[in-house]
Amino acid sequence: MASAGGAGDDLVGVGASSSGPLRRDRLRRPRDGRHRGQLVGGRFTGSFEALGEVAYSGASVSASVLDVESGEQLLSIDDRITLPTASVGKVLLLVELSARMTAGRISDLTVLDRAPVDEVGDSGIWQHLQVPALPVADLAVLVASTSDNLATNVLLGQIGLEAVRKRAESLGLSRTALLDLVRDERGPDDAPQLSLGSTAELSWLFAALSKGEIVDPVTSQRVIGWLGLNMDLSMVASAFGLDPLAHRFADHGLSLVNKTGTDTGLRSEAGLLRGSRGAVAYAVTVRFTDGSLPTRLRVLEAMRTLGSELLEHVH
Repeated sequence: MASAGGAGDDLVGVGASSSGPLRRDRLRRPRDGRHRGQLVGGRFTGSFEALGEVAYSGASVSASVLDVESGEQLLSIDDRITLPTASVGKVLLLVELSARMTAGRISDLTVLDRAPVDEVGDSGIWQHLQVPALPVADLAVLVASTSDNLATNVLLGQIGLEAVRKRAESLGLSRTALLDLVRDERGPDDAPQLSLGSTAELSWLFAALSKGEIVDPVTSQRVIGWLGLNMDLSMVASAFGLDPLAHRFADHGLSLVNKTGTDTGLRSEAGLLRGSRGAVAYAVTVRFTDGSLPTRLRVLEAMRTLGSELLEHVH
């Protein structure tokens, strides 16, 4: 349906492997036939059309929706292409941190100091606070709730990008990775993007987290708890009618866990929505020429359309 914007099907230079046991299990499960756009049972037709219009205008569009319980693919739009995902890749950092906490390799009360090398602007609130150090559990909350860039860099200074890469590899993620620290400016020697991902892998990741399959149930549930604090409901989740500042617990029978990524000409979201009629894991990324506000608003409206149909499906 859409051009991949020059992105290949696999990551280049990430060193990911497809040999992980979770990936092997995933490949054994029956899957629907793939093509550039696919609907199952006539559902999500509005989303298919809305995202299709954005794609036909020249954007790169990728989307995936899974039924959590059955694993059925409900929507697939170029879901295996690799696109930039901005801060969505921070989920991988949270997974590695949670796994270390479960294994006793790091305490949730381990205090980390911020340093000038970690300083960065844009998203997050720690840069506006006076406190010079925080426990790692608090840093995880900042990353999950406000996509805090300074907290991200401090955690990466402790954990390391290589460890995050190896964790993603062990999960069988070959098209999804956190590539770098957060930087105000990217030079020629830096990774061109903060993170990359495919919506097929991201929707699978959130479904697996919900079922306690990422590392182990304790690790998965801790990550779910952190991500339930996310305050950004500006994209797909804008259709759910939830309080952006307080939706950790079910509201009118709806529960949401999500992570978003925003950059110039890029909007990405992956999440898990649970309602009275079931649960879906979803991911959508749109890369577009952000030349005018109406163009950006059309992208956000298409993502909201997907949210409306997800809501109708589970509630």
